[in-house]
Amino acid sequence: MFKNYIKTAWRNLVKNKFYSVINIAGLTLGLAIGILILIWVQDELSFDGFHAKAPDIYRLELFGGTGASRQIYSVGVAPIGPMAKQQLPEVKECVRISGNYNFSLYKYKDKVFGDENAAFTDPSFFSMFDFHLIKGNAGKPFNDDNSVVITQKTAQKFFGNQDPIGKVIIADGNKANFTVSGVIADFPKNSSINYDMLMPMSFHEKAMLANKNDLSNNFSFFNYETYLQLKPGAATKALTTKIRQIHLNHKADDTDAEYLLLPIAKMHLYNADISDKGISTVRIFIIIALLILVIACINYVNLSTARSMLRSKEISMRKIIGAAKMQLFMQFIVETALLFSFAVLLAIGLIFILMPMFNHLLNKEMVFNLADYHVWLVLLGAITGTLALSSIYPALLLSSFEPLKALKGKISAGLGDALFRKILVVTQFVFSIVLIIGTMVITGQLNYIRQKNLGYDKENVISFWMRDMASHYDAVKAELLKQPGVLAVTRSNQNIVRFGGFTGWLDWDGKDPKQNMMIHPIAVDKDMVSFFKMNLKEGTMFTGSVIDTSHYILNEAAIKEMGMNNPIGKSFTMQGVKGTIIGIVKDFHYASMKVKIAPAMFWYKPAYLNTIYIKTTGRDAQKAISAAEKQFKQYNGEYPFAYNFLDDLFNKMYQSEQQEGKLFSYFAGIAIFISCLGLLGLAAYTAQVRTREIGVRKVLGASVSGIVSLLARDFIKLVLIAILMASPLAWYAVYKWLQDFAYKINVSWLVFVFAGFMAILIAFATISFQAVKAALMNPVKSLRSE
Repeated sequence: MFKNYIKTAWRNLVKNKFYSVINIAGLTLGLAIGILILIWVQDELSFDGFHAKAPDIYRLELFGGTGASRQIYSVGVAPIGPMAKQQLPEVKECVRISGNYNFSLYKYKDKVFGDENAAFTDPSFFSMFDFHLIKGNAGKPFNDDNSVVITQKTAQKFFGNQDPIGKVIIADGNKANFTVSGVIADFPKNSSINYDMLMPMSFHEKAMLANKNDLSNNFSFFNYETYLQLKPGAATKALTTKIRQIHLNHKADDTDAEYLLLPIAKMHLYNADISDKGISTVRIFIIIALLILVIACINYVNLSTARSMLRSKEISMRKIIGAAKMQLFMQFIVETALLFSFAVLLAIGLIFILMPMFNHLLNKEMVFNLADYHVWLVLLGAITGTLALSSIYPALLLSSFEPLKALKGKISAGLGDALFRKILVVTQFVFSIVLIIGTMVITGQLNYIRQKNLGYDKENVISFWMRDMASHYDAVKAELLKQPGVLAVTRSNQNIVRFGGFTGWLDWDGKDPKQNMMIHPIAVDKDMVSFFKMNLKEGTMFTGSVIDTSHYILNEAAIKEMGMNNPIGKSFTMQGVKGTIIGIVKDFHYASMKVKIAPAMFWYKPAYLNTIYIKTTGRDAQKAISAAEKQFKQYNGEYPFAYNFLDDLFNKMYQSEQQEGKLFSYFAGIAIFISCLGLLGLAAYTAQVRTREIGVRKVLGASVSGIVSLLARDFIKLVLIAILMASPLAWYAVYKWLQDFAYKINVSWLVFVFAGFMAILIAFATISFQAVKAALMNPVKSLRSE
């Protein structure tokens, strides 16, 4: 019996090649793209959840500042973790991680490596997290303060096939020697924690102590990620209150400080207050995947139900000679399954082809491995859902015909009514139009970000870390300014595109004791403001004299937050250094436009200035870079020369949004294409069943344009209805997306008009292909065939 089902199904597919190709193409594309998206979603949701103790591991985050400066910080003070472990029974273990700002060059014999991704951490790192230690002792990963644990990849790079244990790595020209005490497996791709080298926190603590900074009791230096492993069932809210009290016991004036615990498994997609950090993007793409799969299913259902009229006599004859309803139902299910099998095989092949491009677009390294059960979960989920959606209704419809009515041609009403197909076409185009509008808004927002006045000029500016060249800055600057491609040179202690540091250790004239502003300080040279063409709203710039070390220039946001009137000449203290406000600079964007401009401050501190900026003419940029490299090599010997254009650094801040924009445009195009495949099939079917009518109209003098208009009219009406339904849905979706940005575009009604016009144009072009073909047929032949 089953063999006969397959034979009959195969004959029907071959007999109706045109419709079979349309159905297979739509399902193949829908499945391939839908599954690709769902694989990406599964990868995003898997981040940091692989640790066995993940349910009990949290990152401790600080909610600090008052007013506009209040925000969540993922780094905090060094002593809070160890103190929490010591004083609170709920805390089982703690791990601190600090970025490496001590070393940037590593050497083994004659091999030199620069800028390895290194960090300092506590020994408990290797027992709390499930990062497999291949060589070494997990109980004692560091033999002493000068030990280092490296990844497999780093071990291969440094030592080749030699045993790395006991080998000595020289850091920054004998500033320190580190002996390899362990080798750790390369960090998983779905880990938010990812390093090449791990050094003991005890080394970092001693180095800080040598600079008169005792980390064991320093509650003013915020630079440490802290992870806590709690005992099962610990009440996190009560615990954060206790941790806050520990902080206040050591620094009573930090009354604004609150602590939050972020589960490690949510670290990748959520902020510490469980607000969005990426989860909304995941949800959006889950919806897009489902929409594309649904659009593909609608195509099949539409064509199957539309063509049911042409198969009514076949079904009736089968019923008359004894076929049961269940047998007919199974026949059509097998027919769908066979067609679906071809689509699945083609979709899997297409996924293999598209995966490298998909990875490149998303900056991922996902693998479509059919041996991975996660892949099969996604595959089976998408395939089962799509197959069920697209097969059951057409099978029920086709198997439910009443034989006598069908033979007399009286089956126009009921389940197969054209209204249902119209609803499905409208649904398809609603989804497609929403994606078109989403693409246009995302593109518009990204263009707005690129074109917005940032409050400083970043065009044709390169920057790099000076290292040992910093102590020869004046000579280097004089030499660079001689180059024809160099317009100006200045320096600071960090990159202006995105400030990293912050402090709350502040005081000023008239400060409310309850107020604790968080500010982003940046040490600059005297000509920083003029170099970047910033707008000095009030006061004067630095002059370069010794007295400038006690002068401050603040931005408008800081003055507003302090509530200070006539600020020029008033007292301002940062980290115990009392000084005077000499200038107010107009607000400028030194962080992502997703956040409002927060308080910032310039101070003159030549000893801290290690980042150089070179303004080039643009056309002579390469000459300026070559001159800069020559100067760098003169003072830095073996260090590799690495520079960045500020434009590139700025664009990297919005890399995920740019990826979203590209994906939206691709997915909108795919959704439209799949919808048009279905529309093409329906138009062909309509022309087929109205062949006689078209012939009669042509004999009576109807023009080709008139017949095209006749056939296209009903479909265009459906697209117009889809536009009306899609517009409010799209408005709500883009409104929610834009809420992530503090600075955003206003969505014009023209976006909706243009998207609607594009949908009508695409639909009309698709329908016209079949309509013109039908209109050009010889009416004599069409009437004779009838």
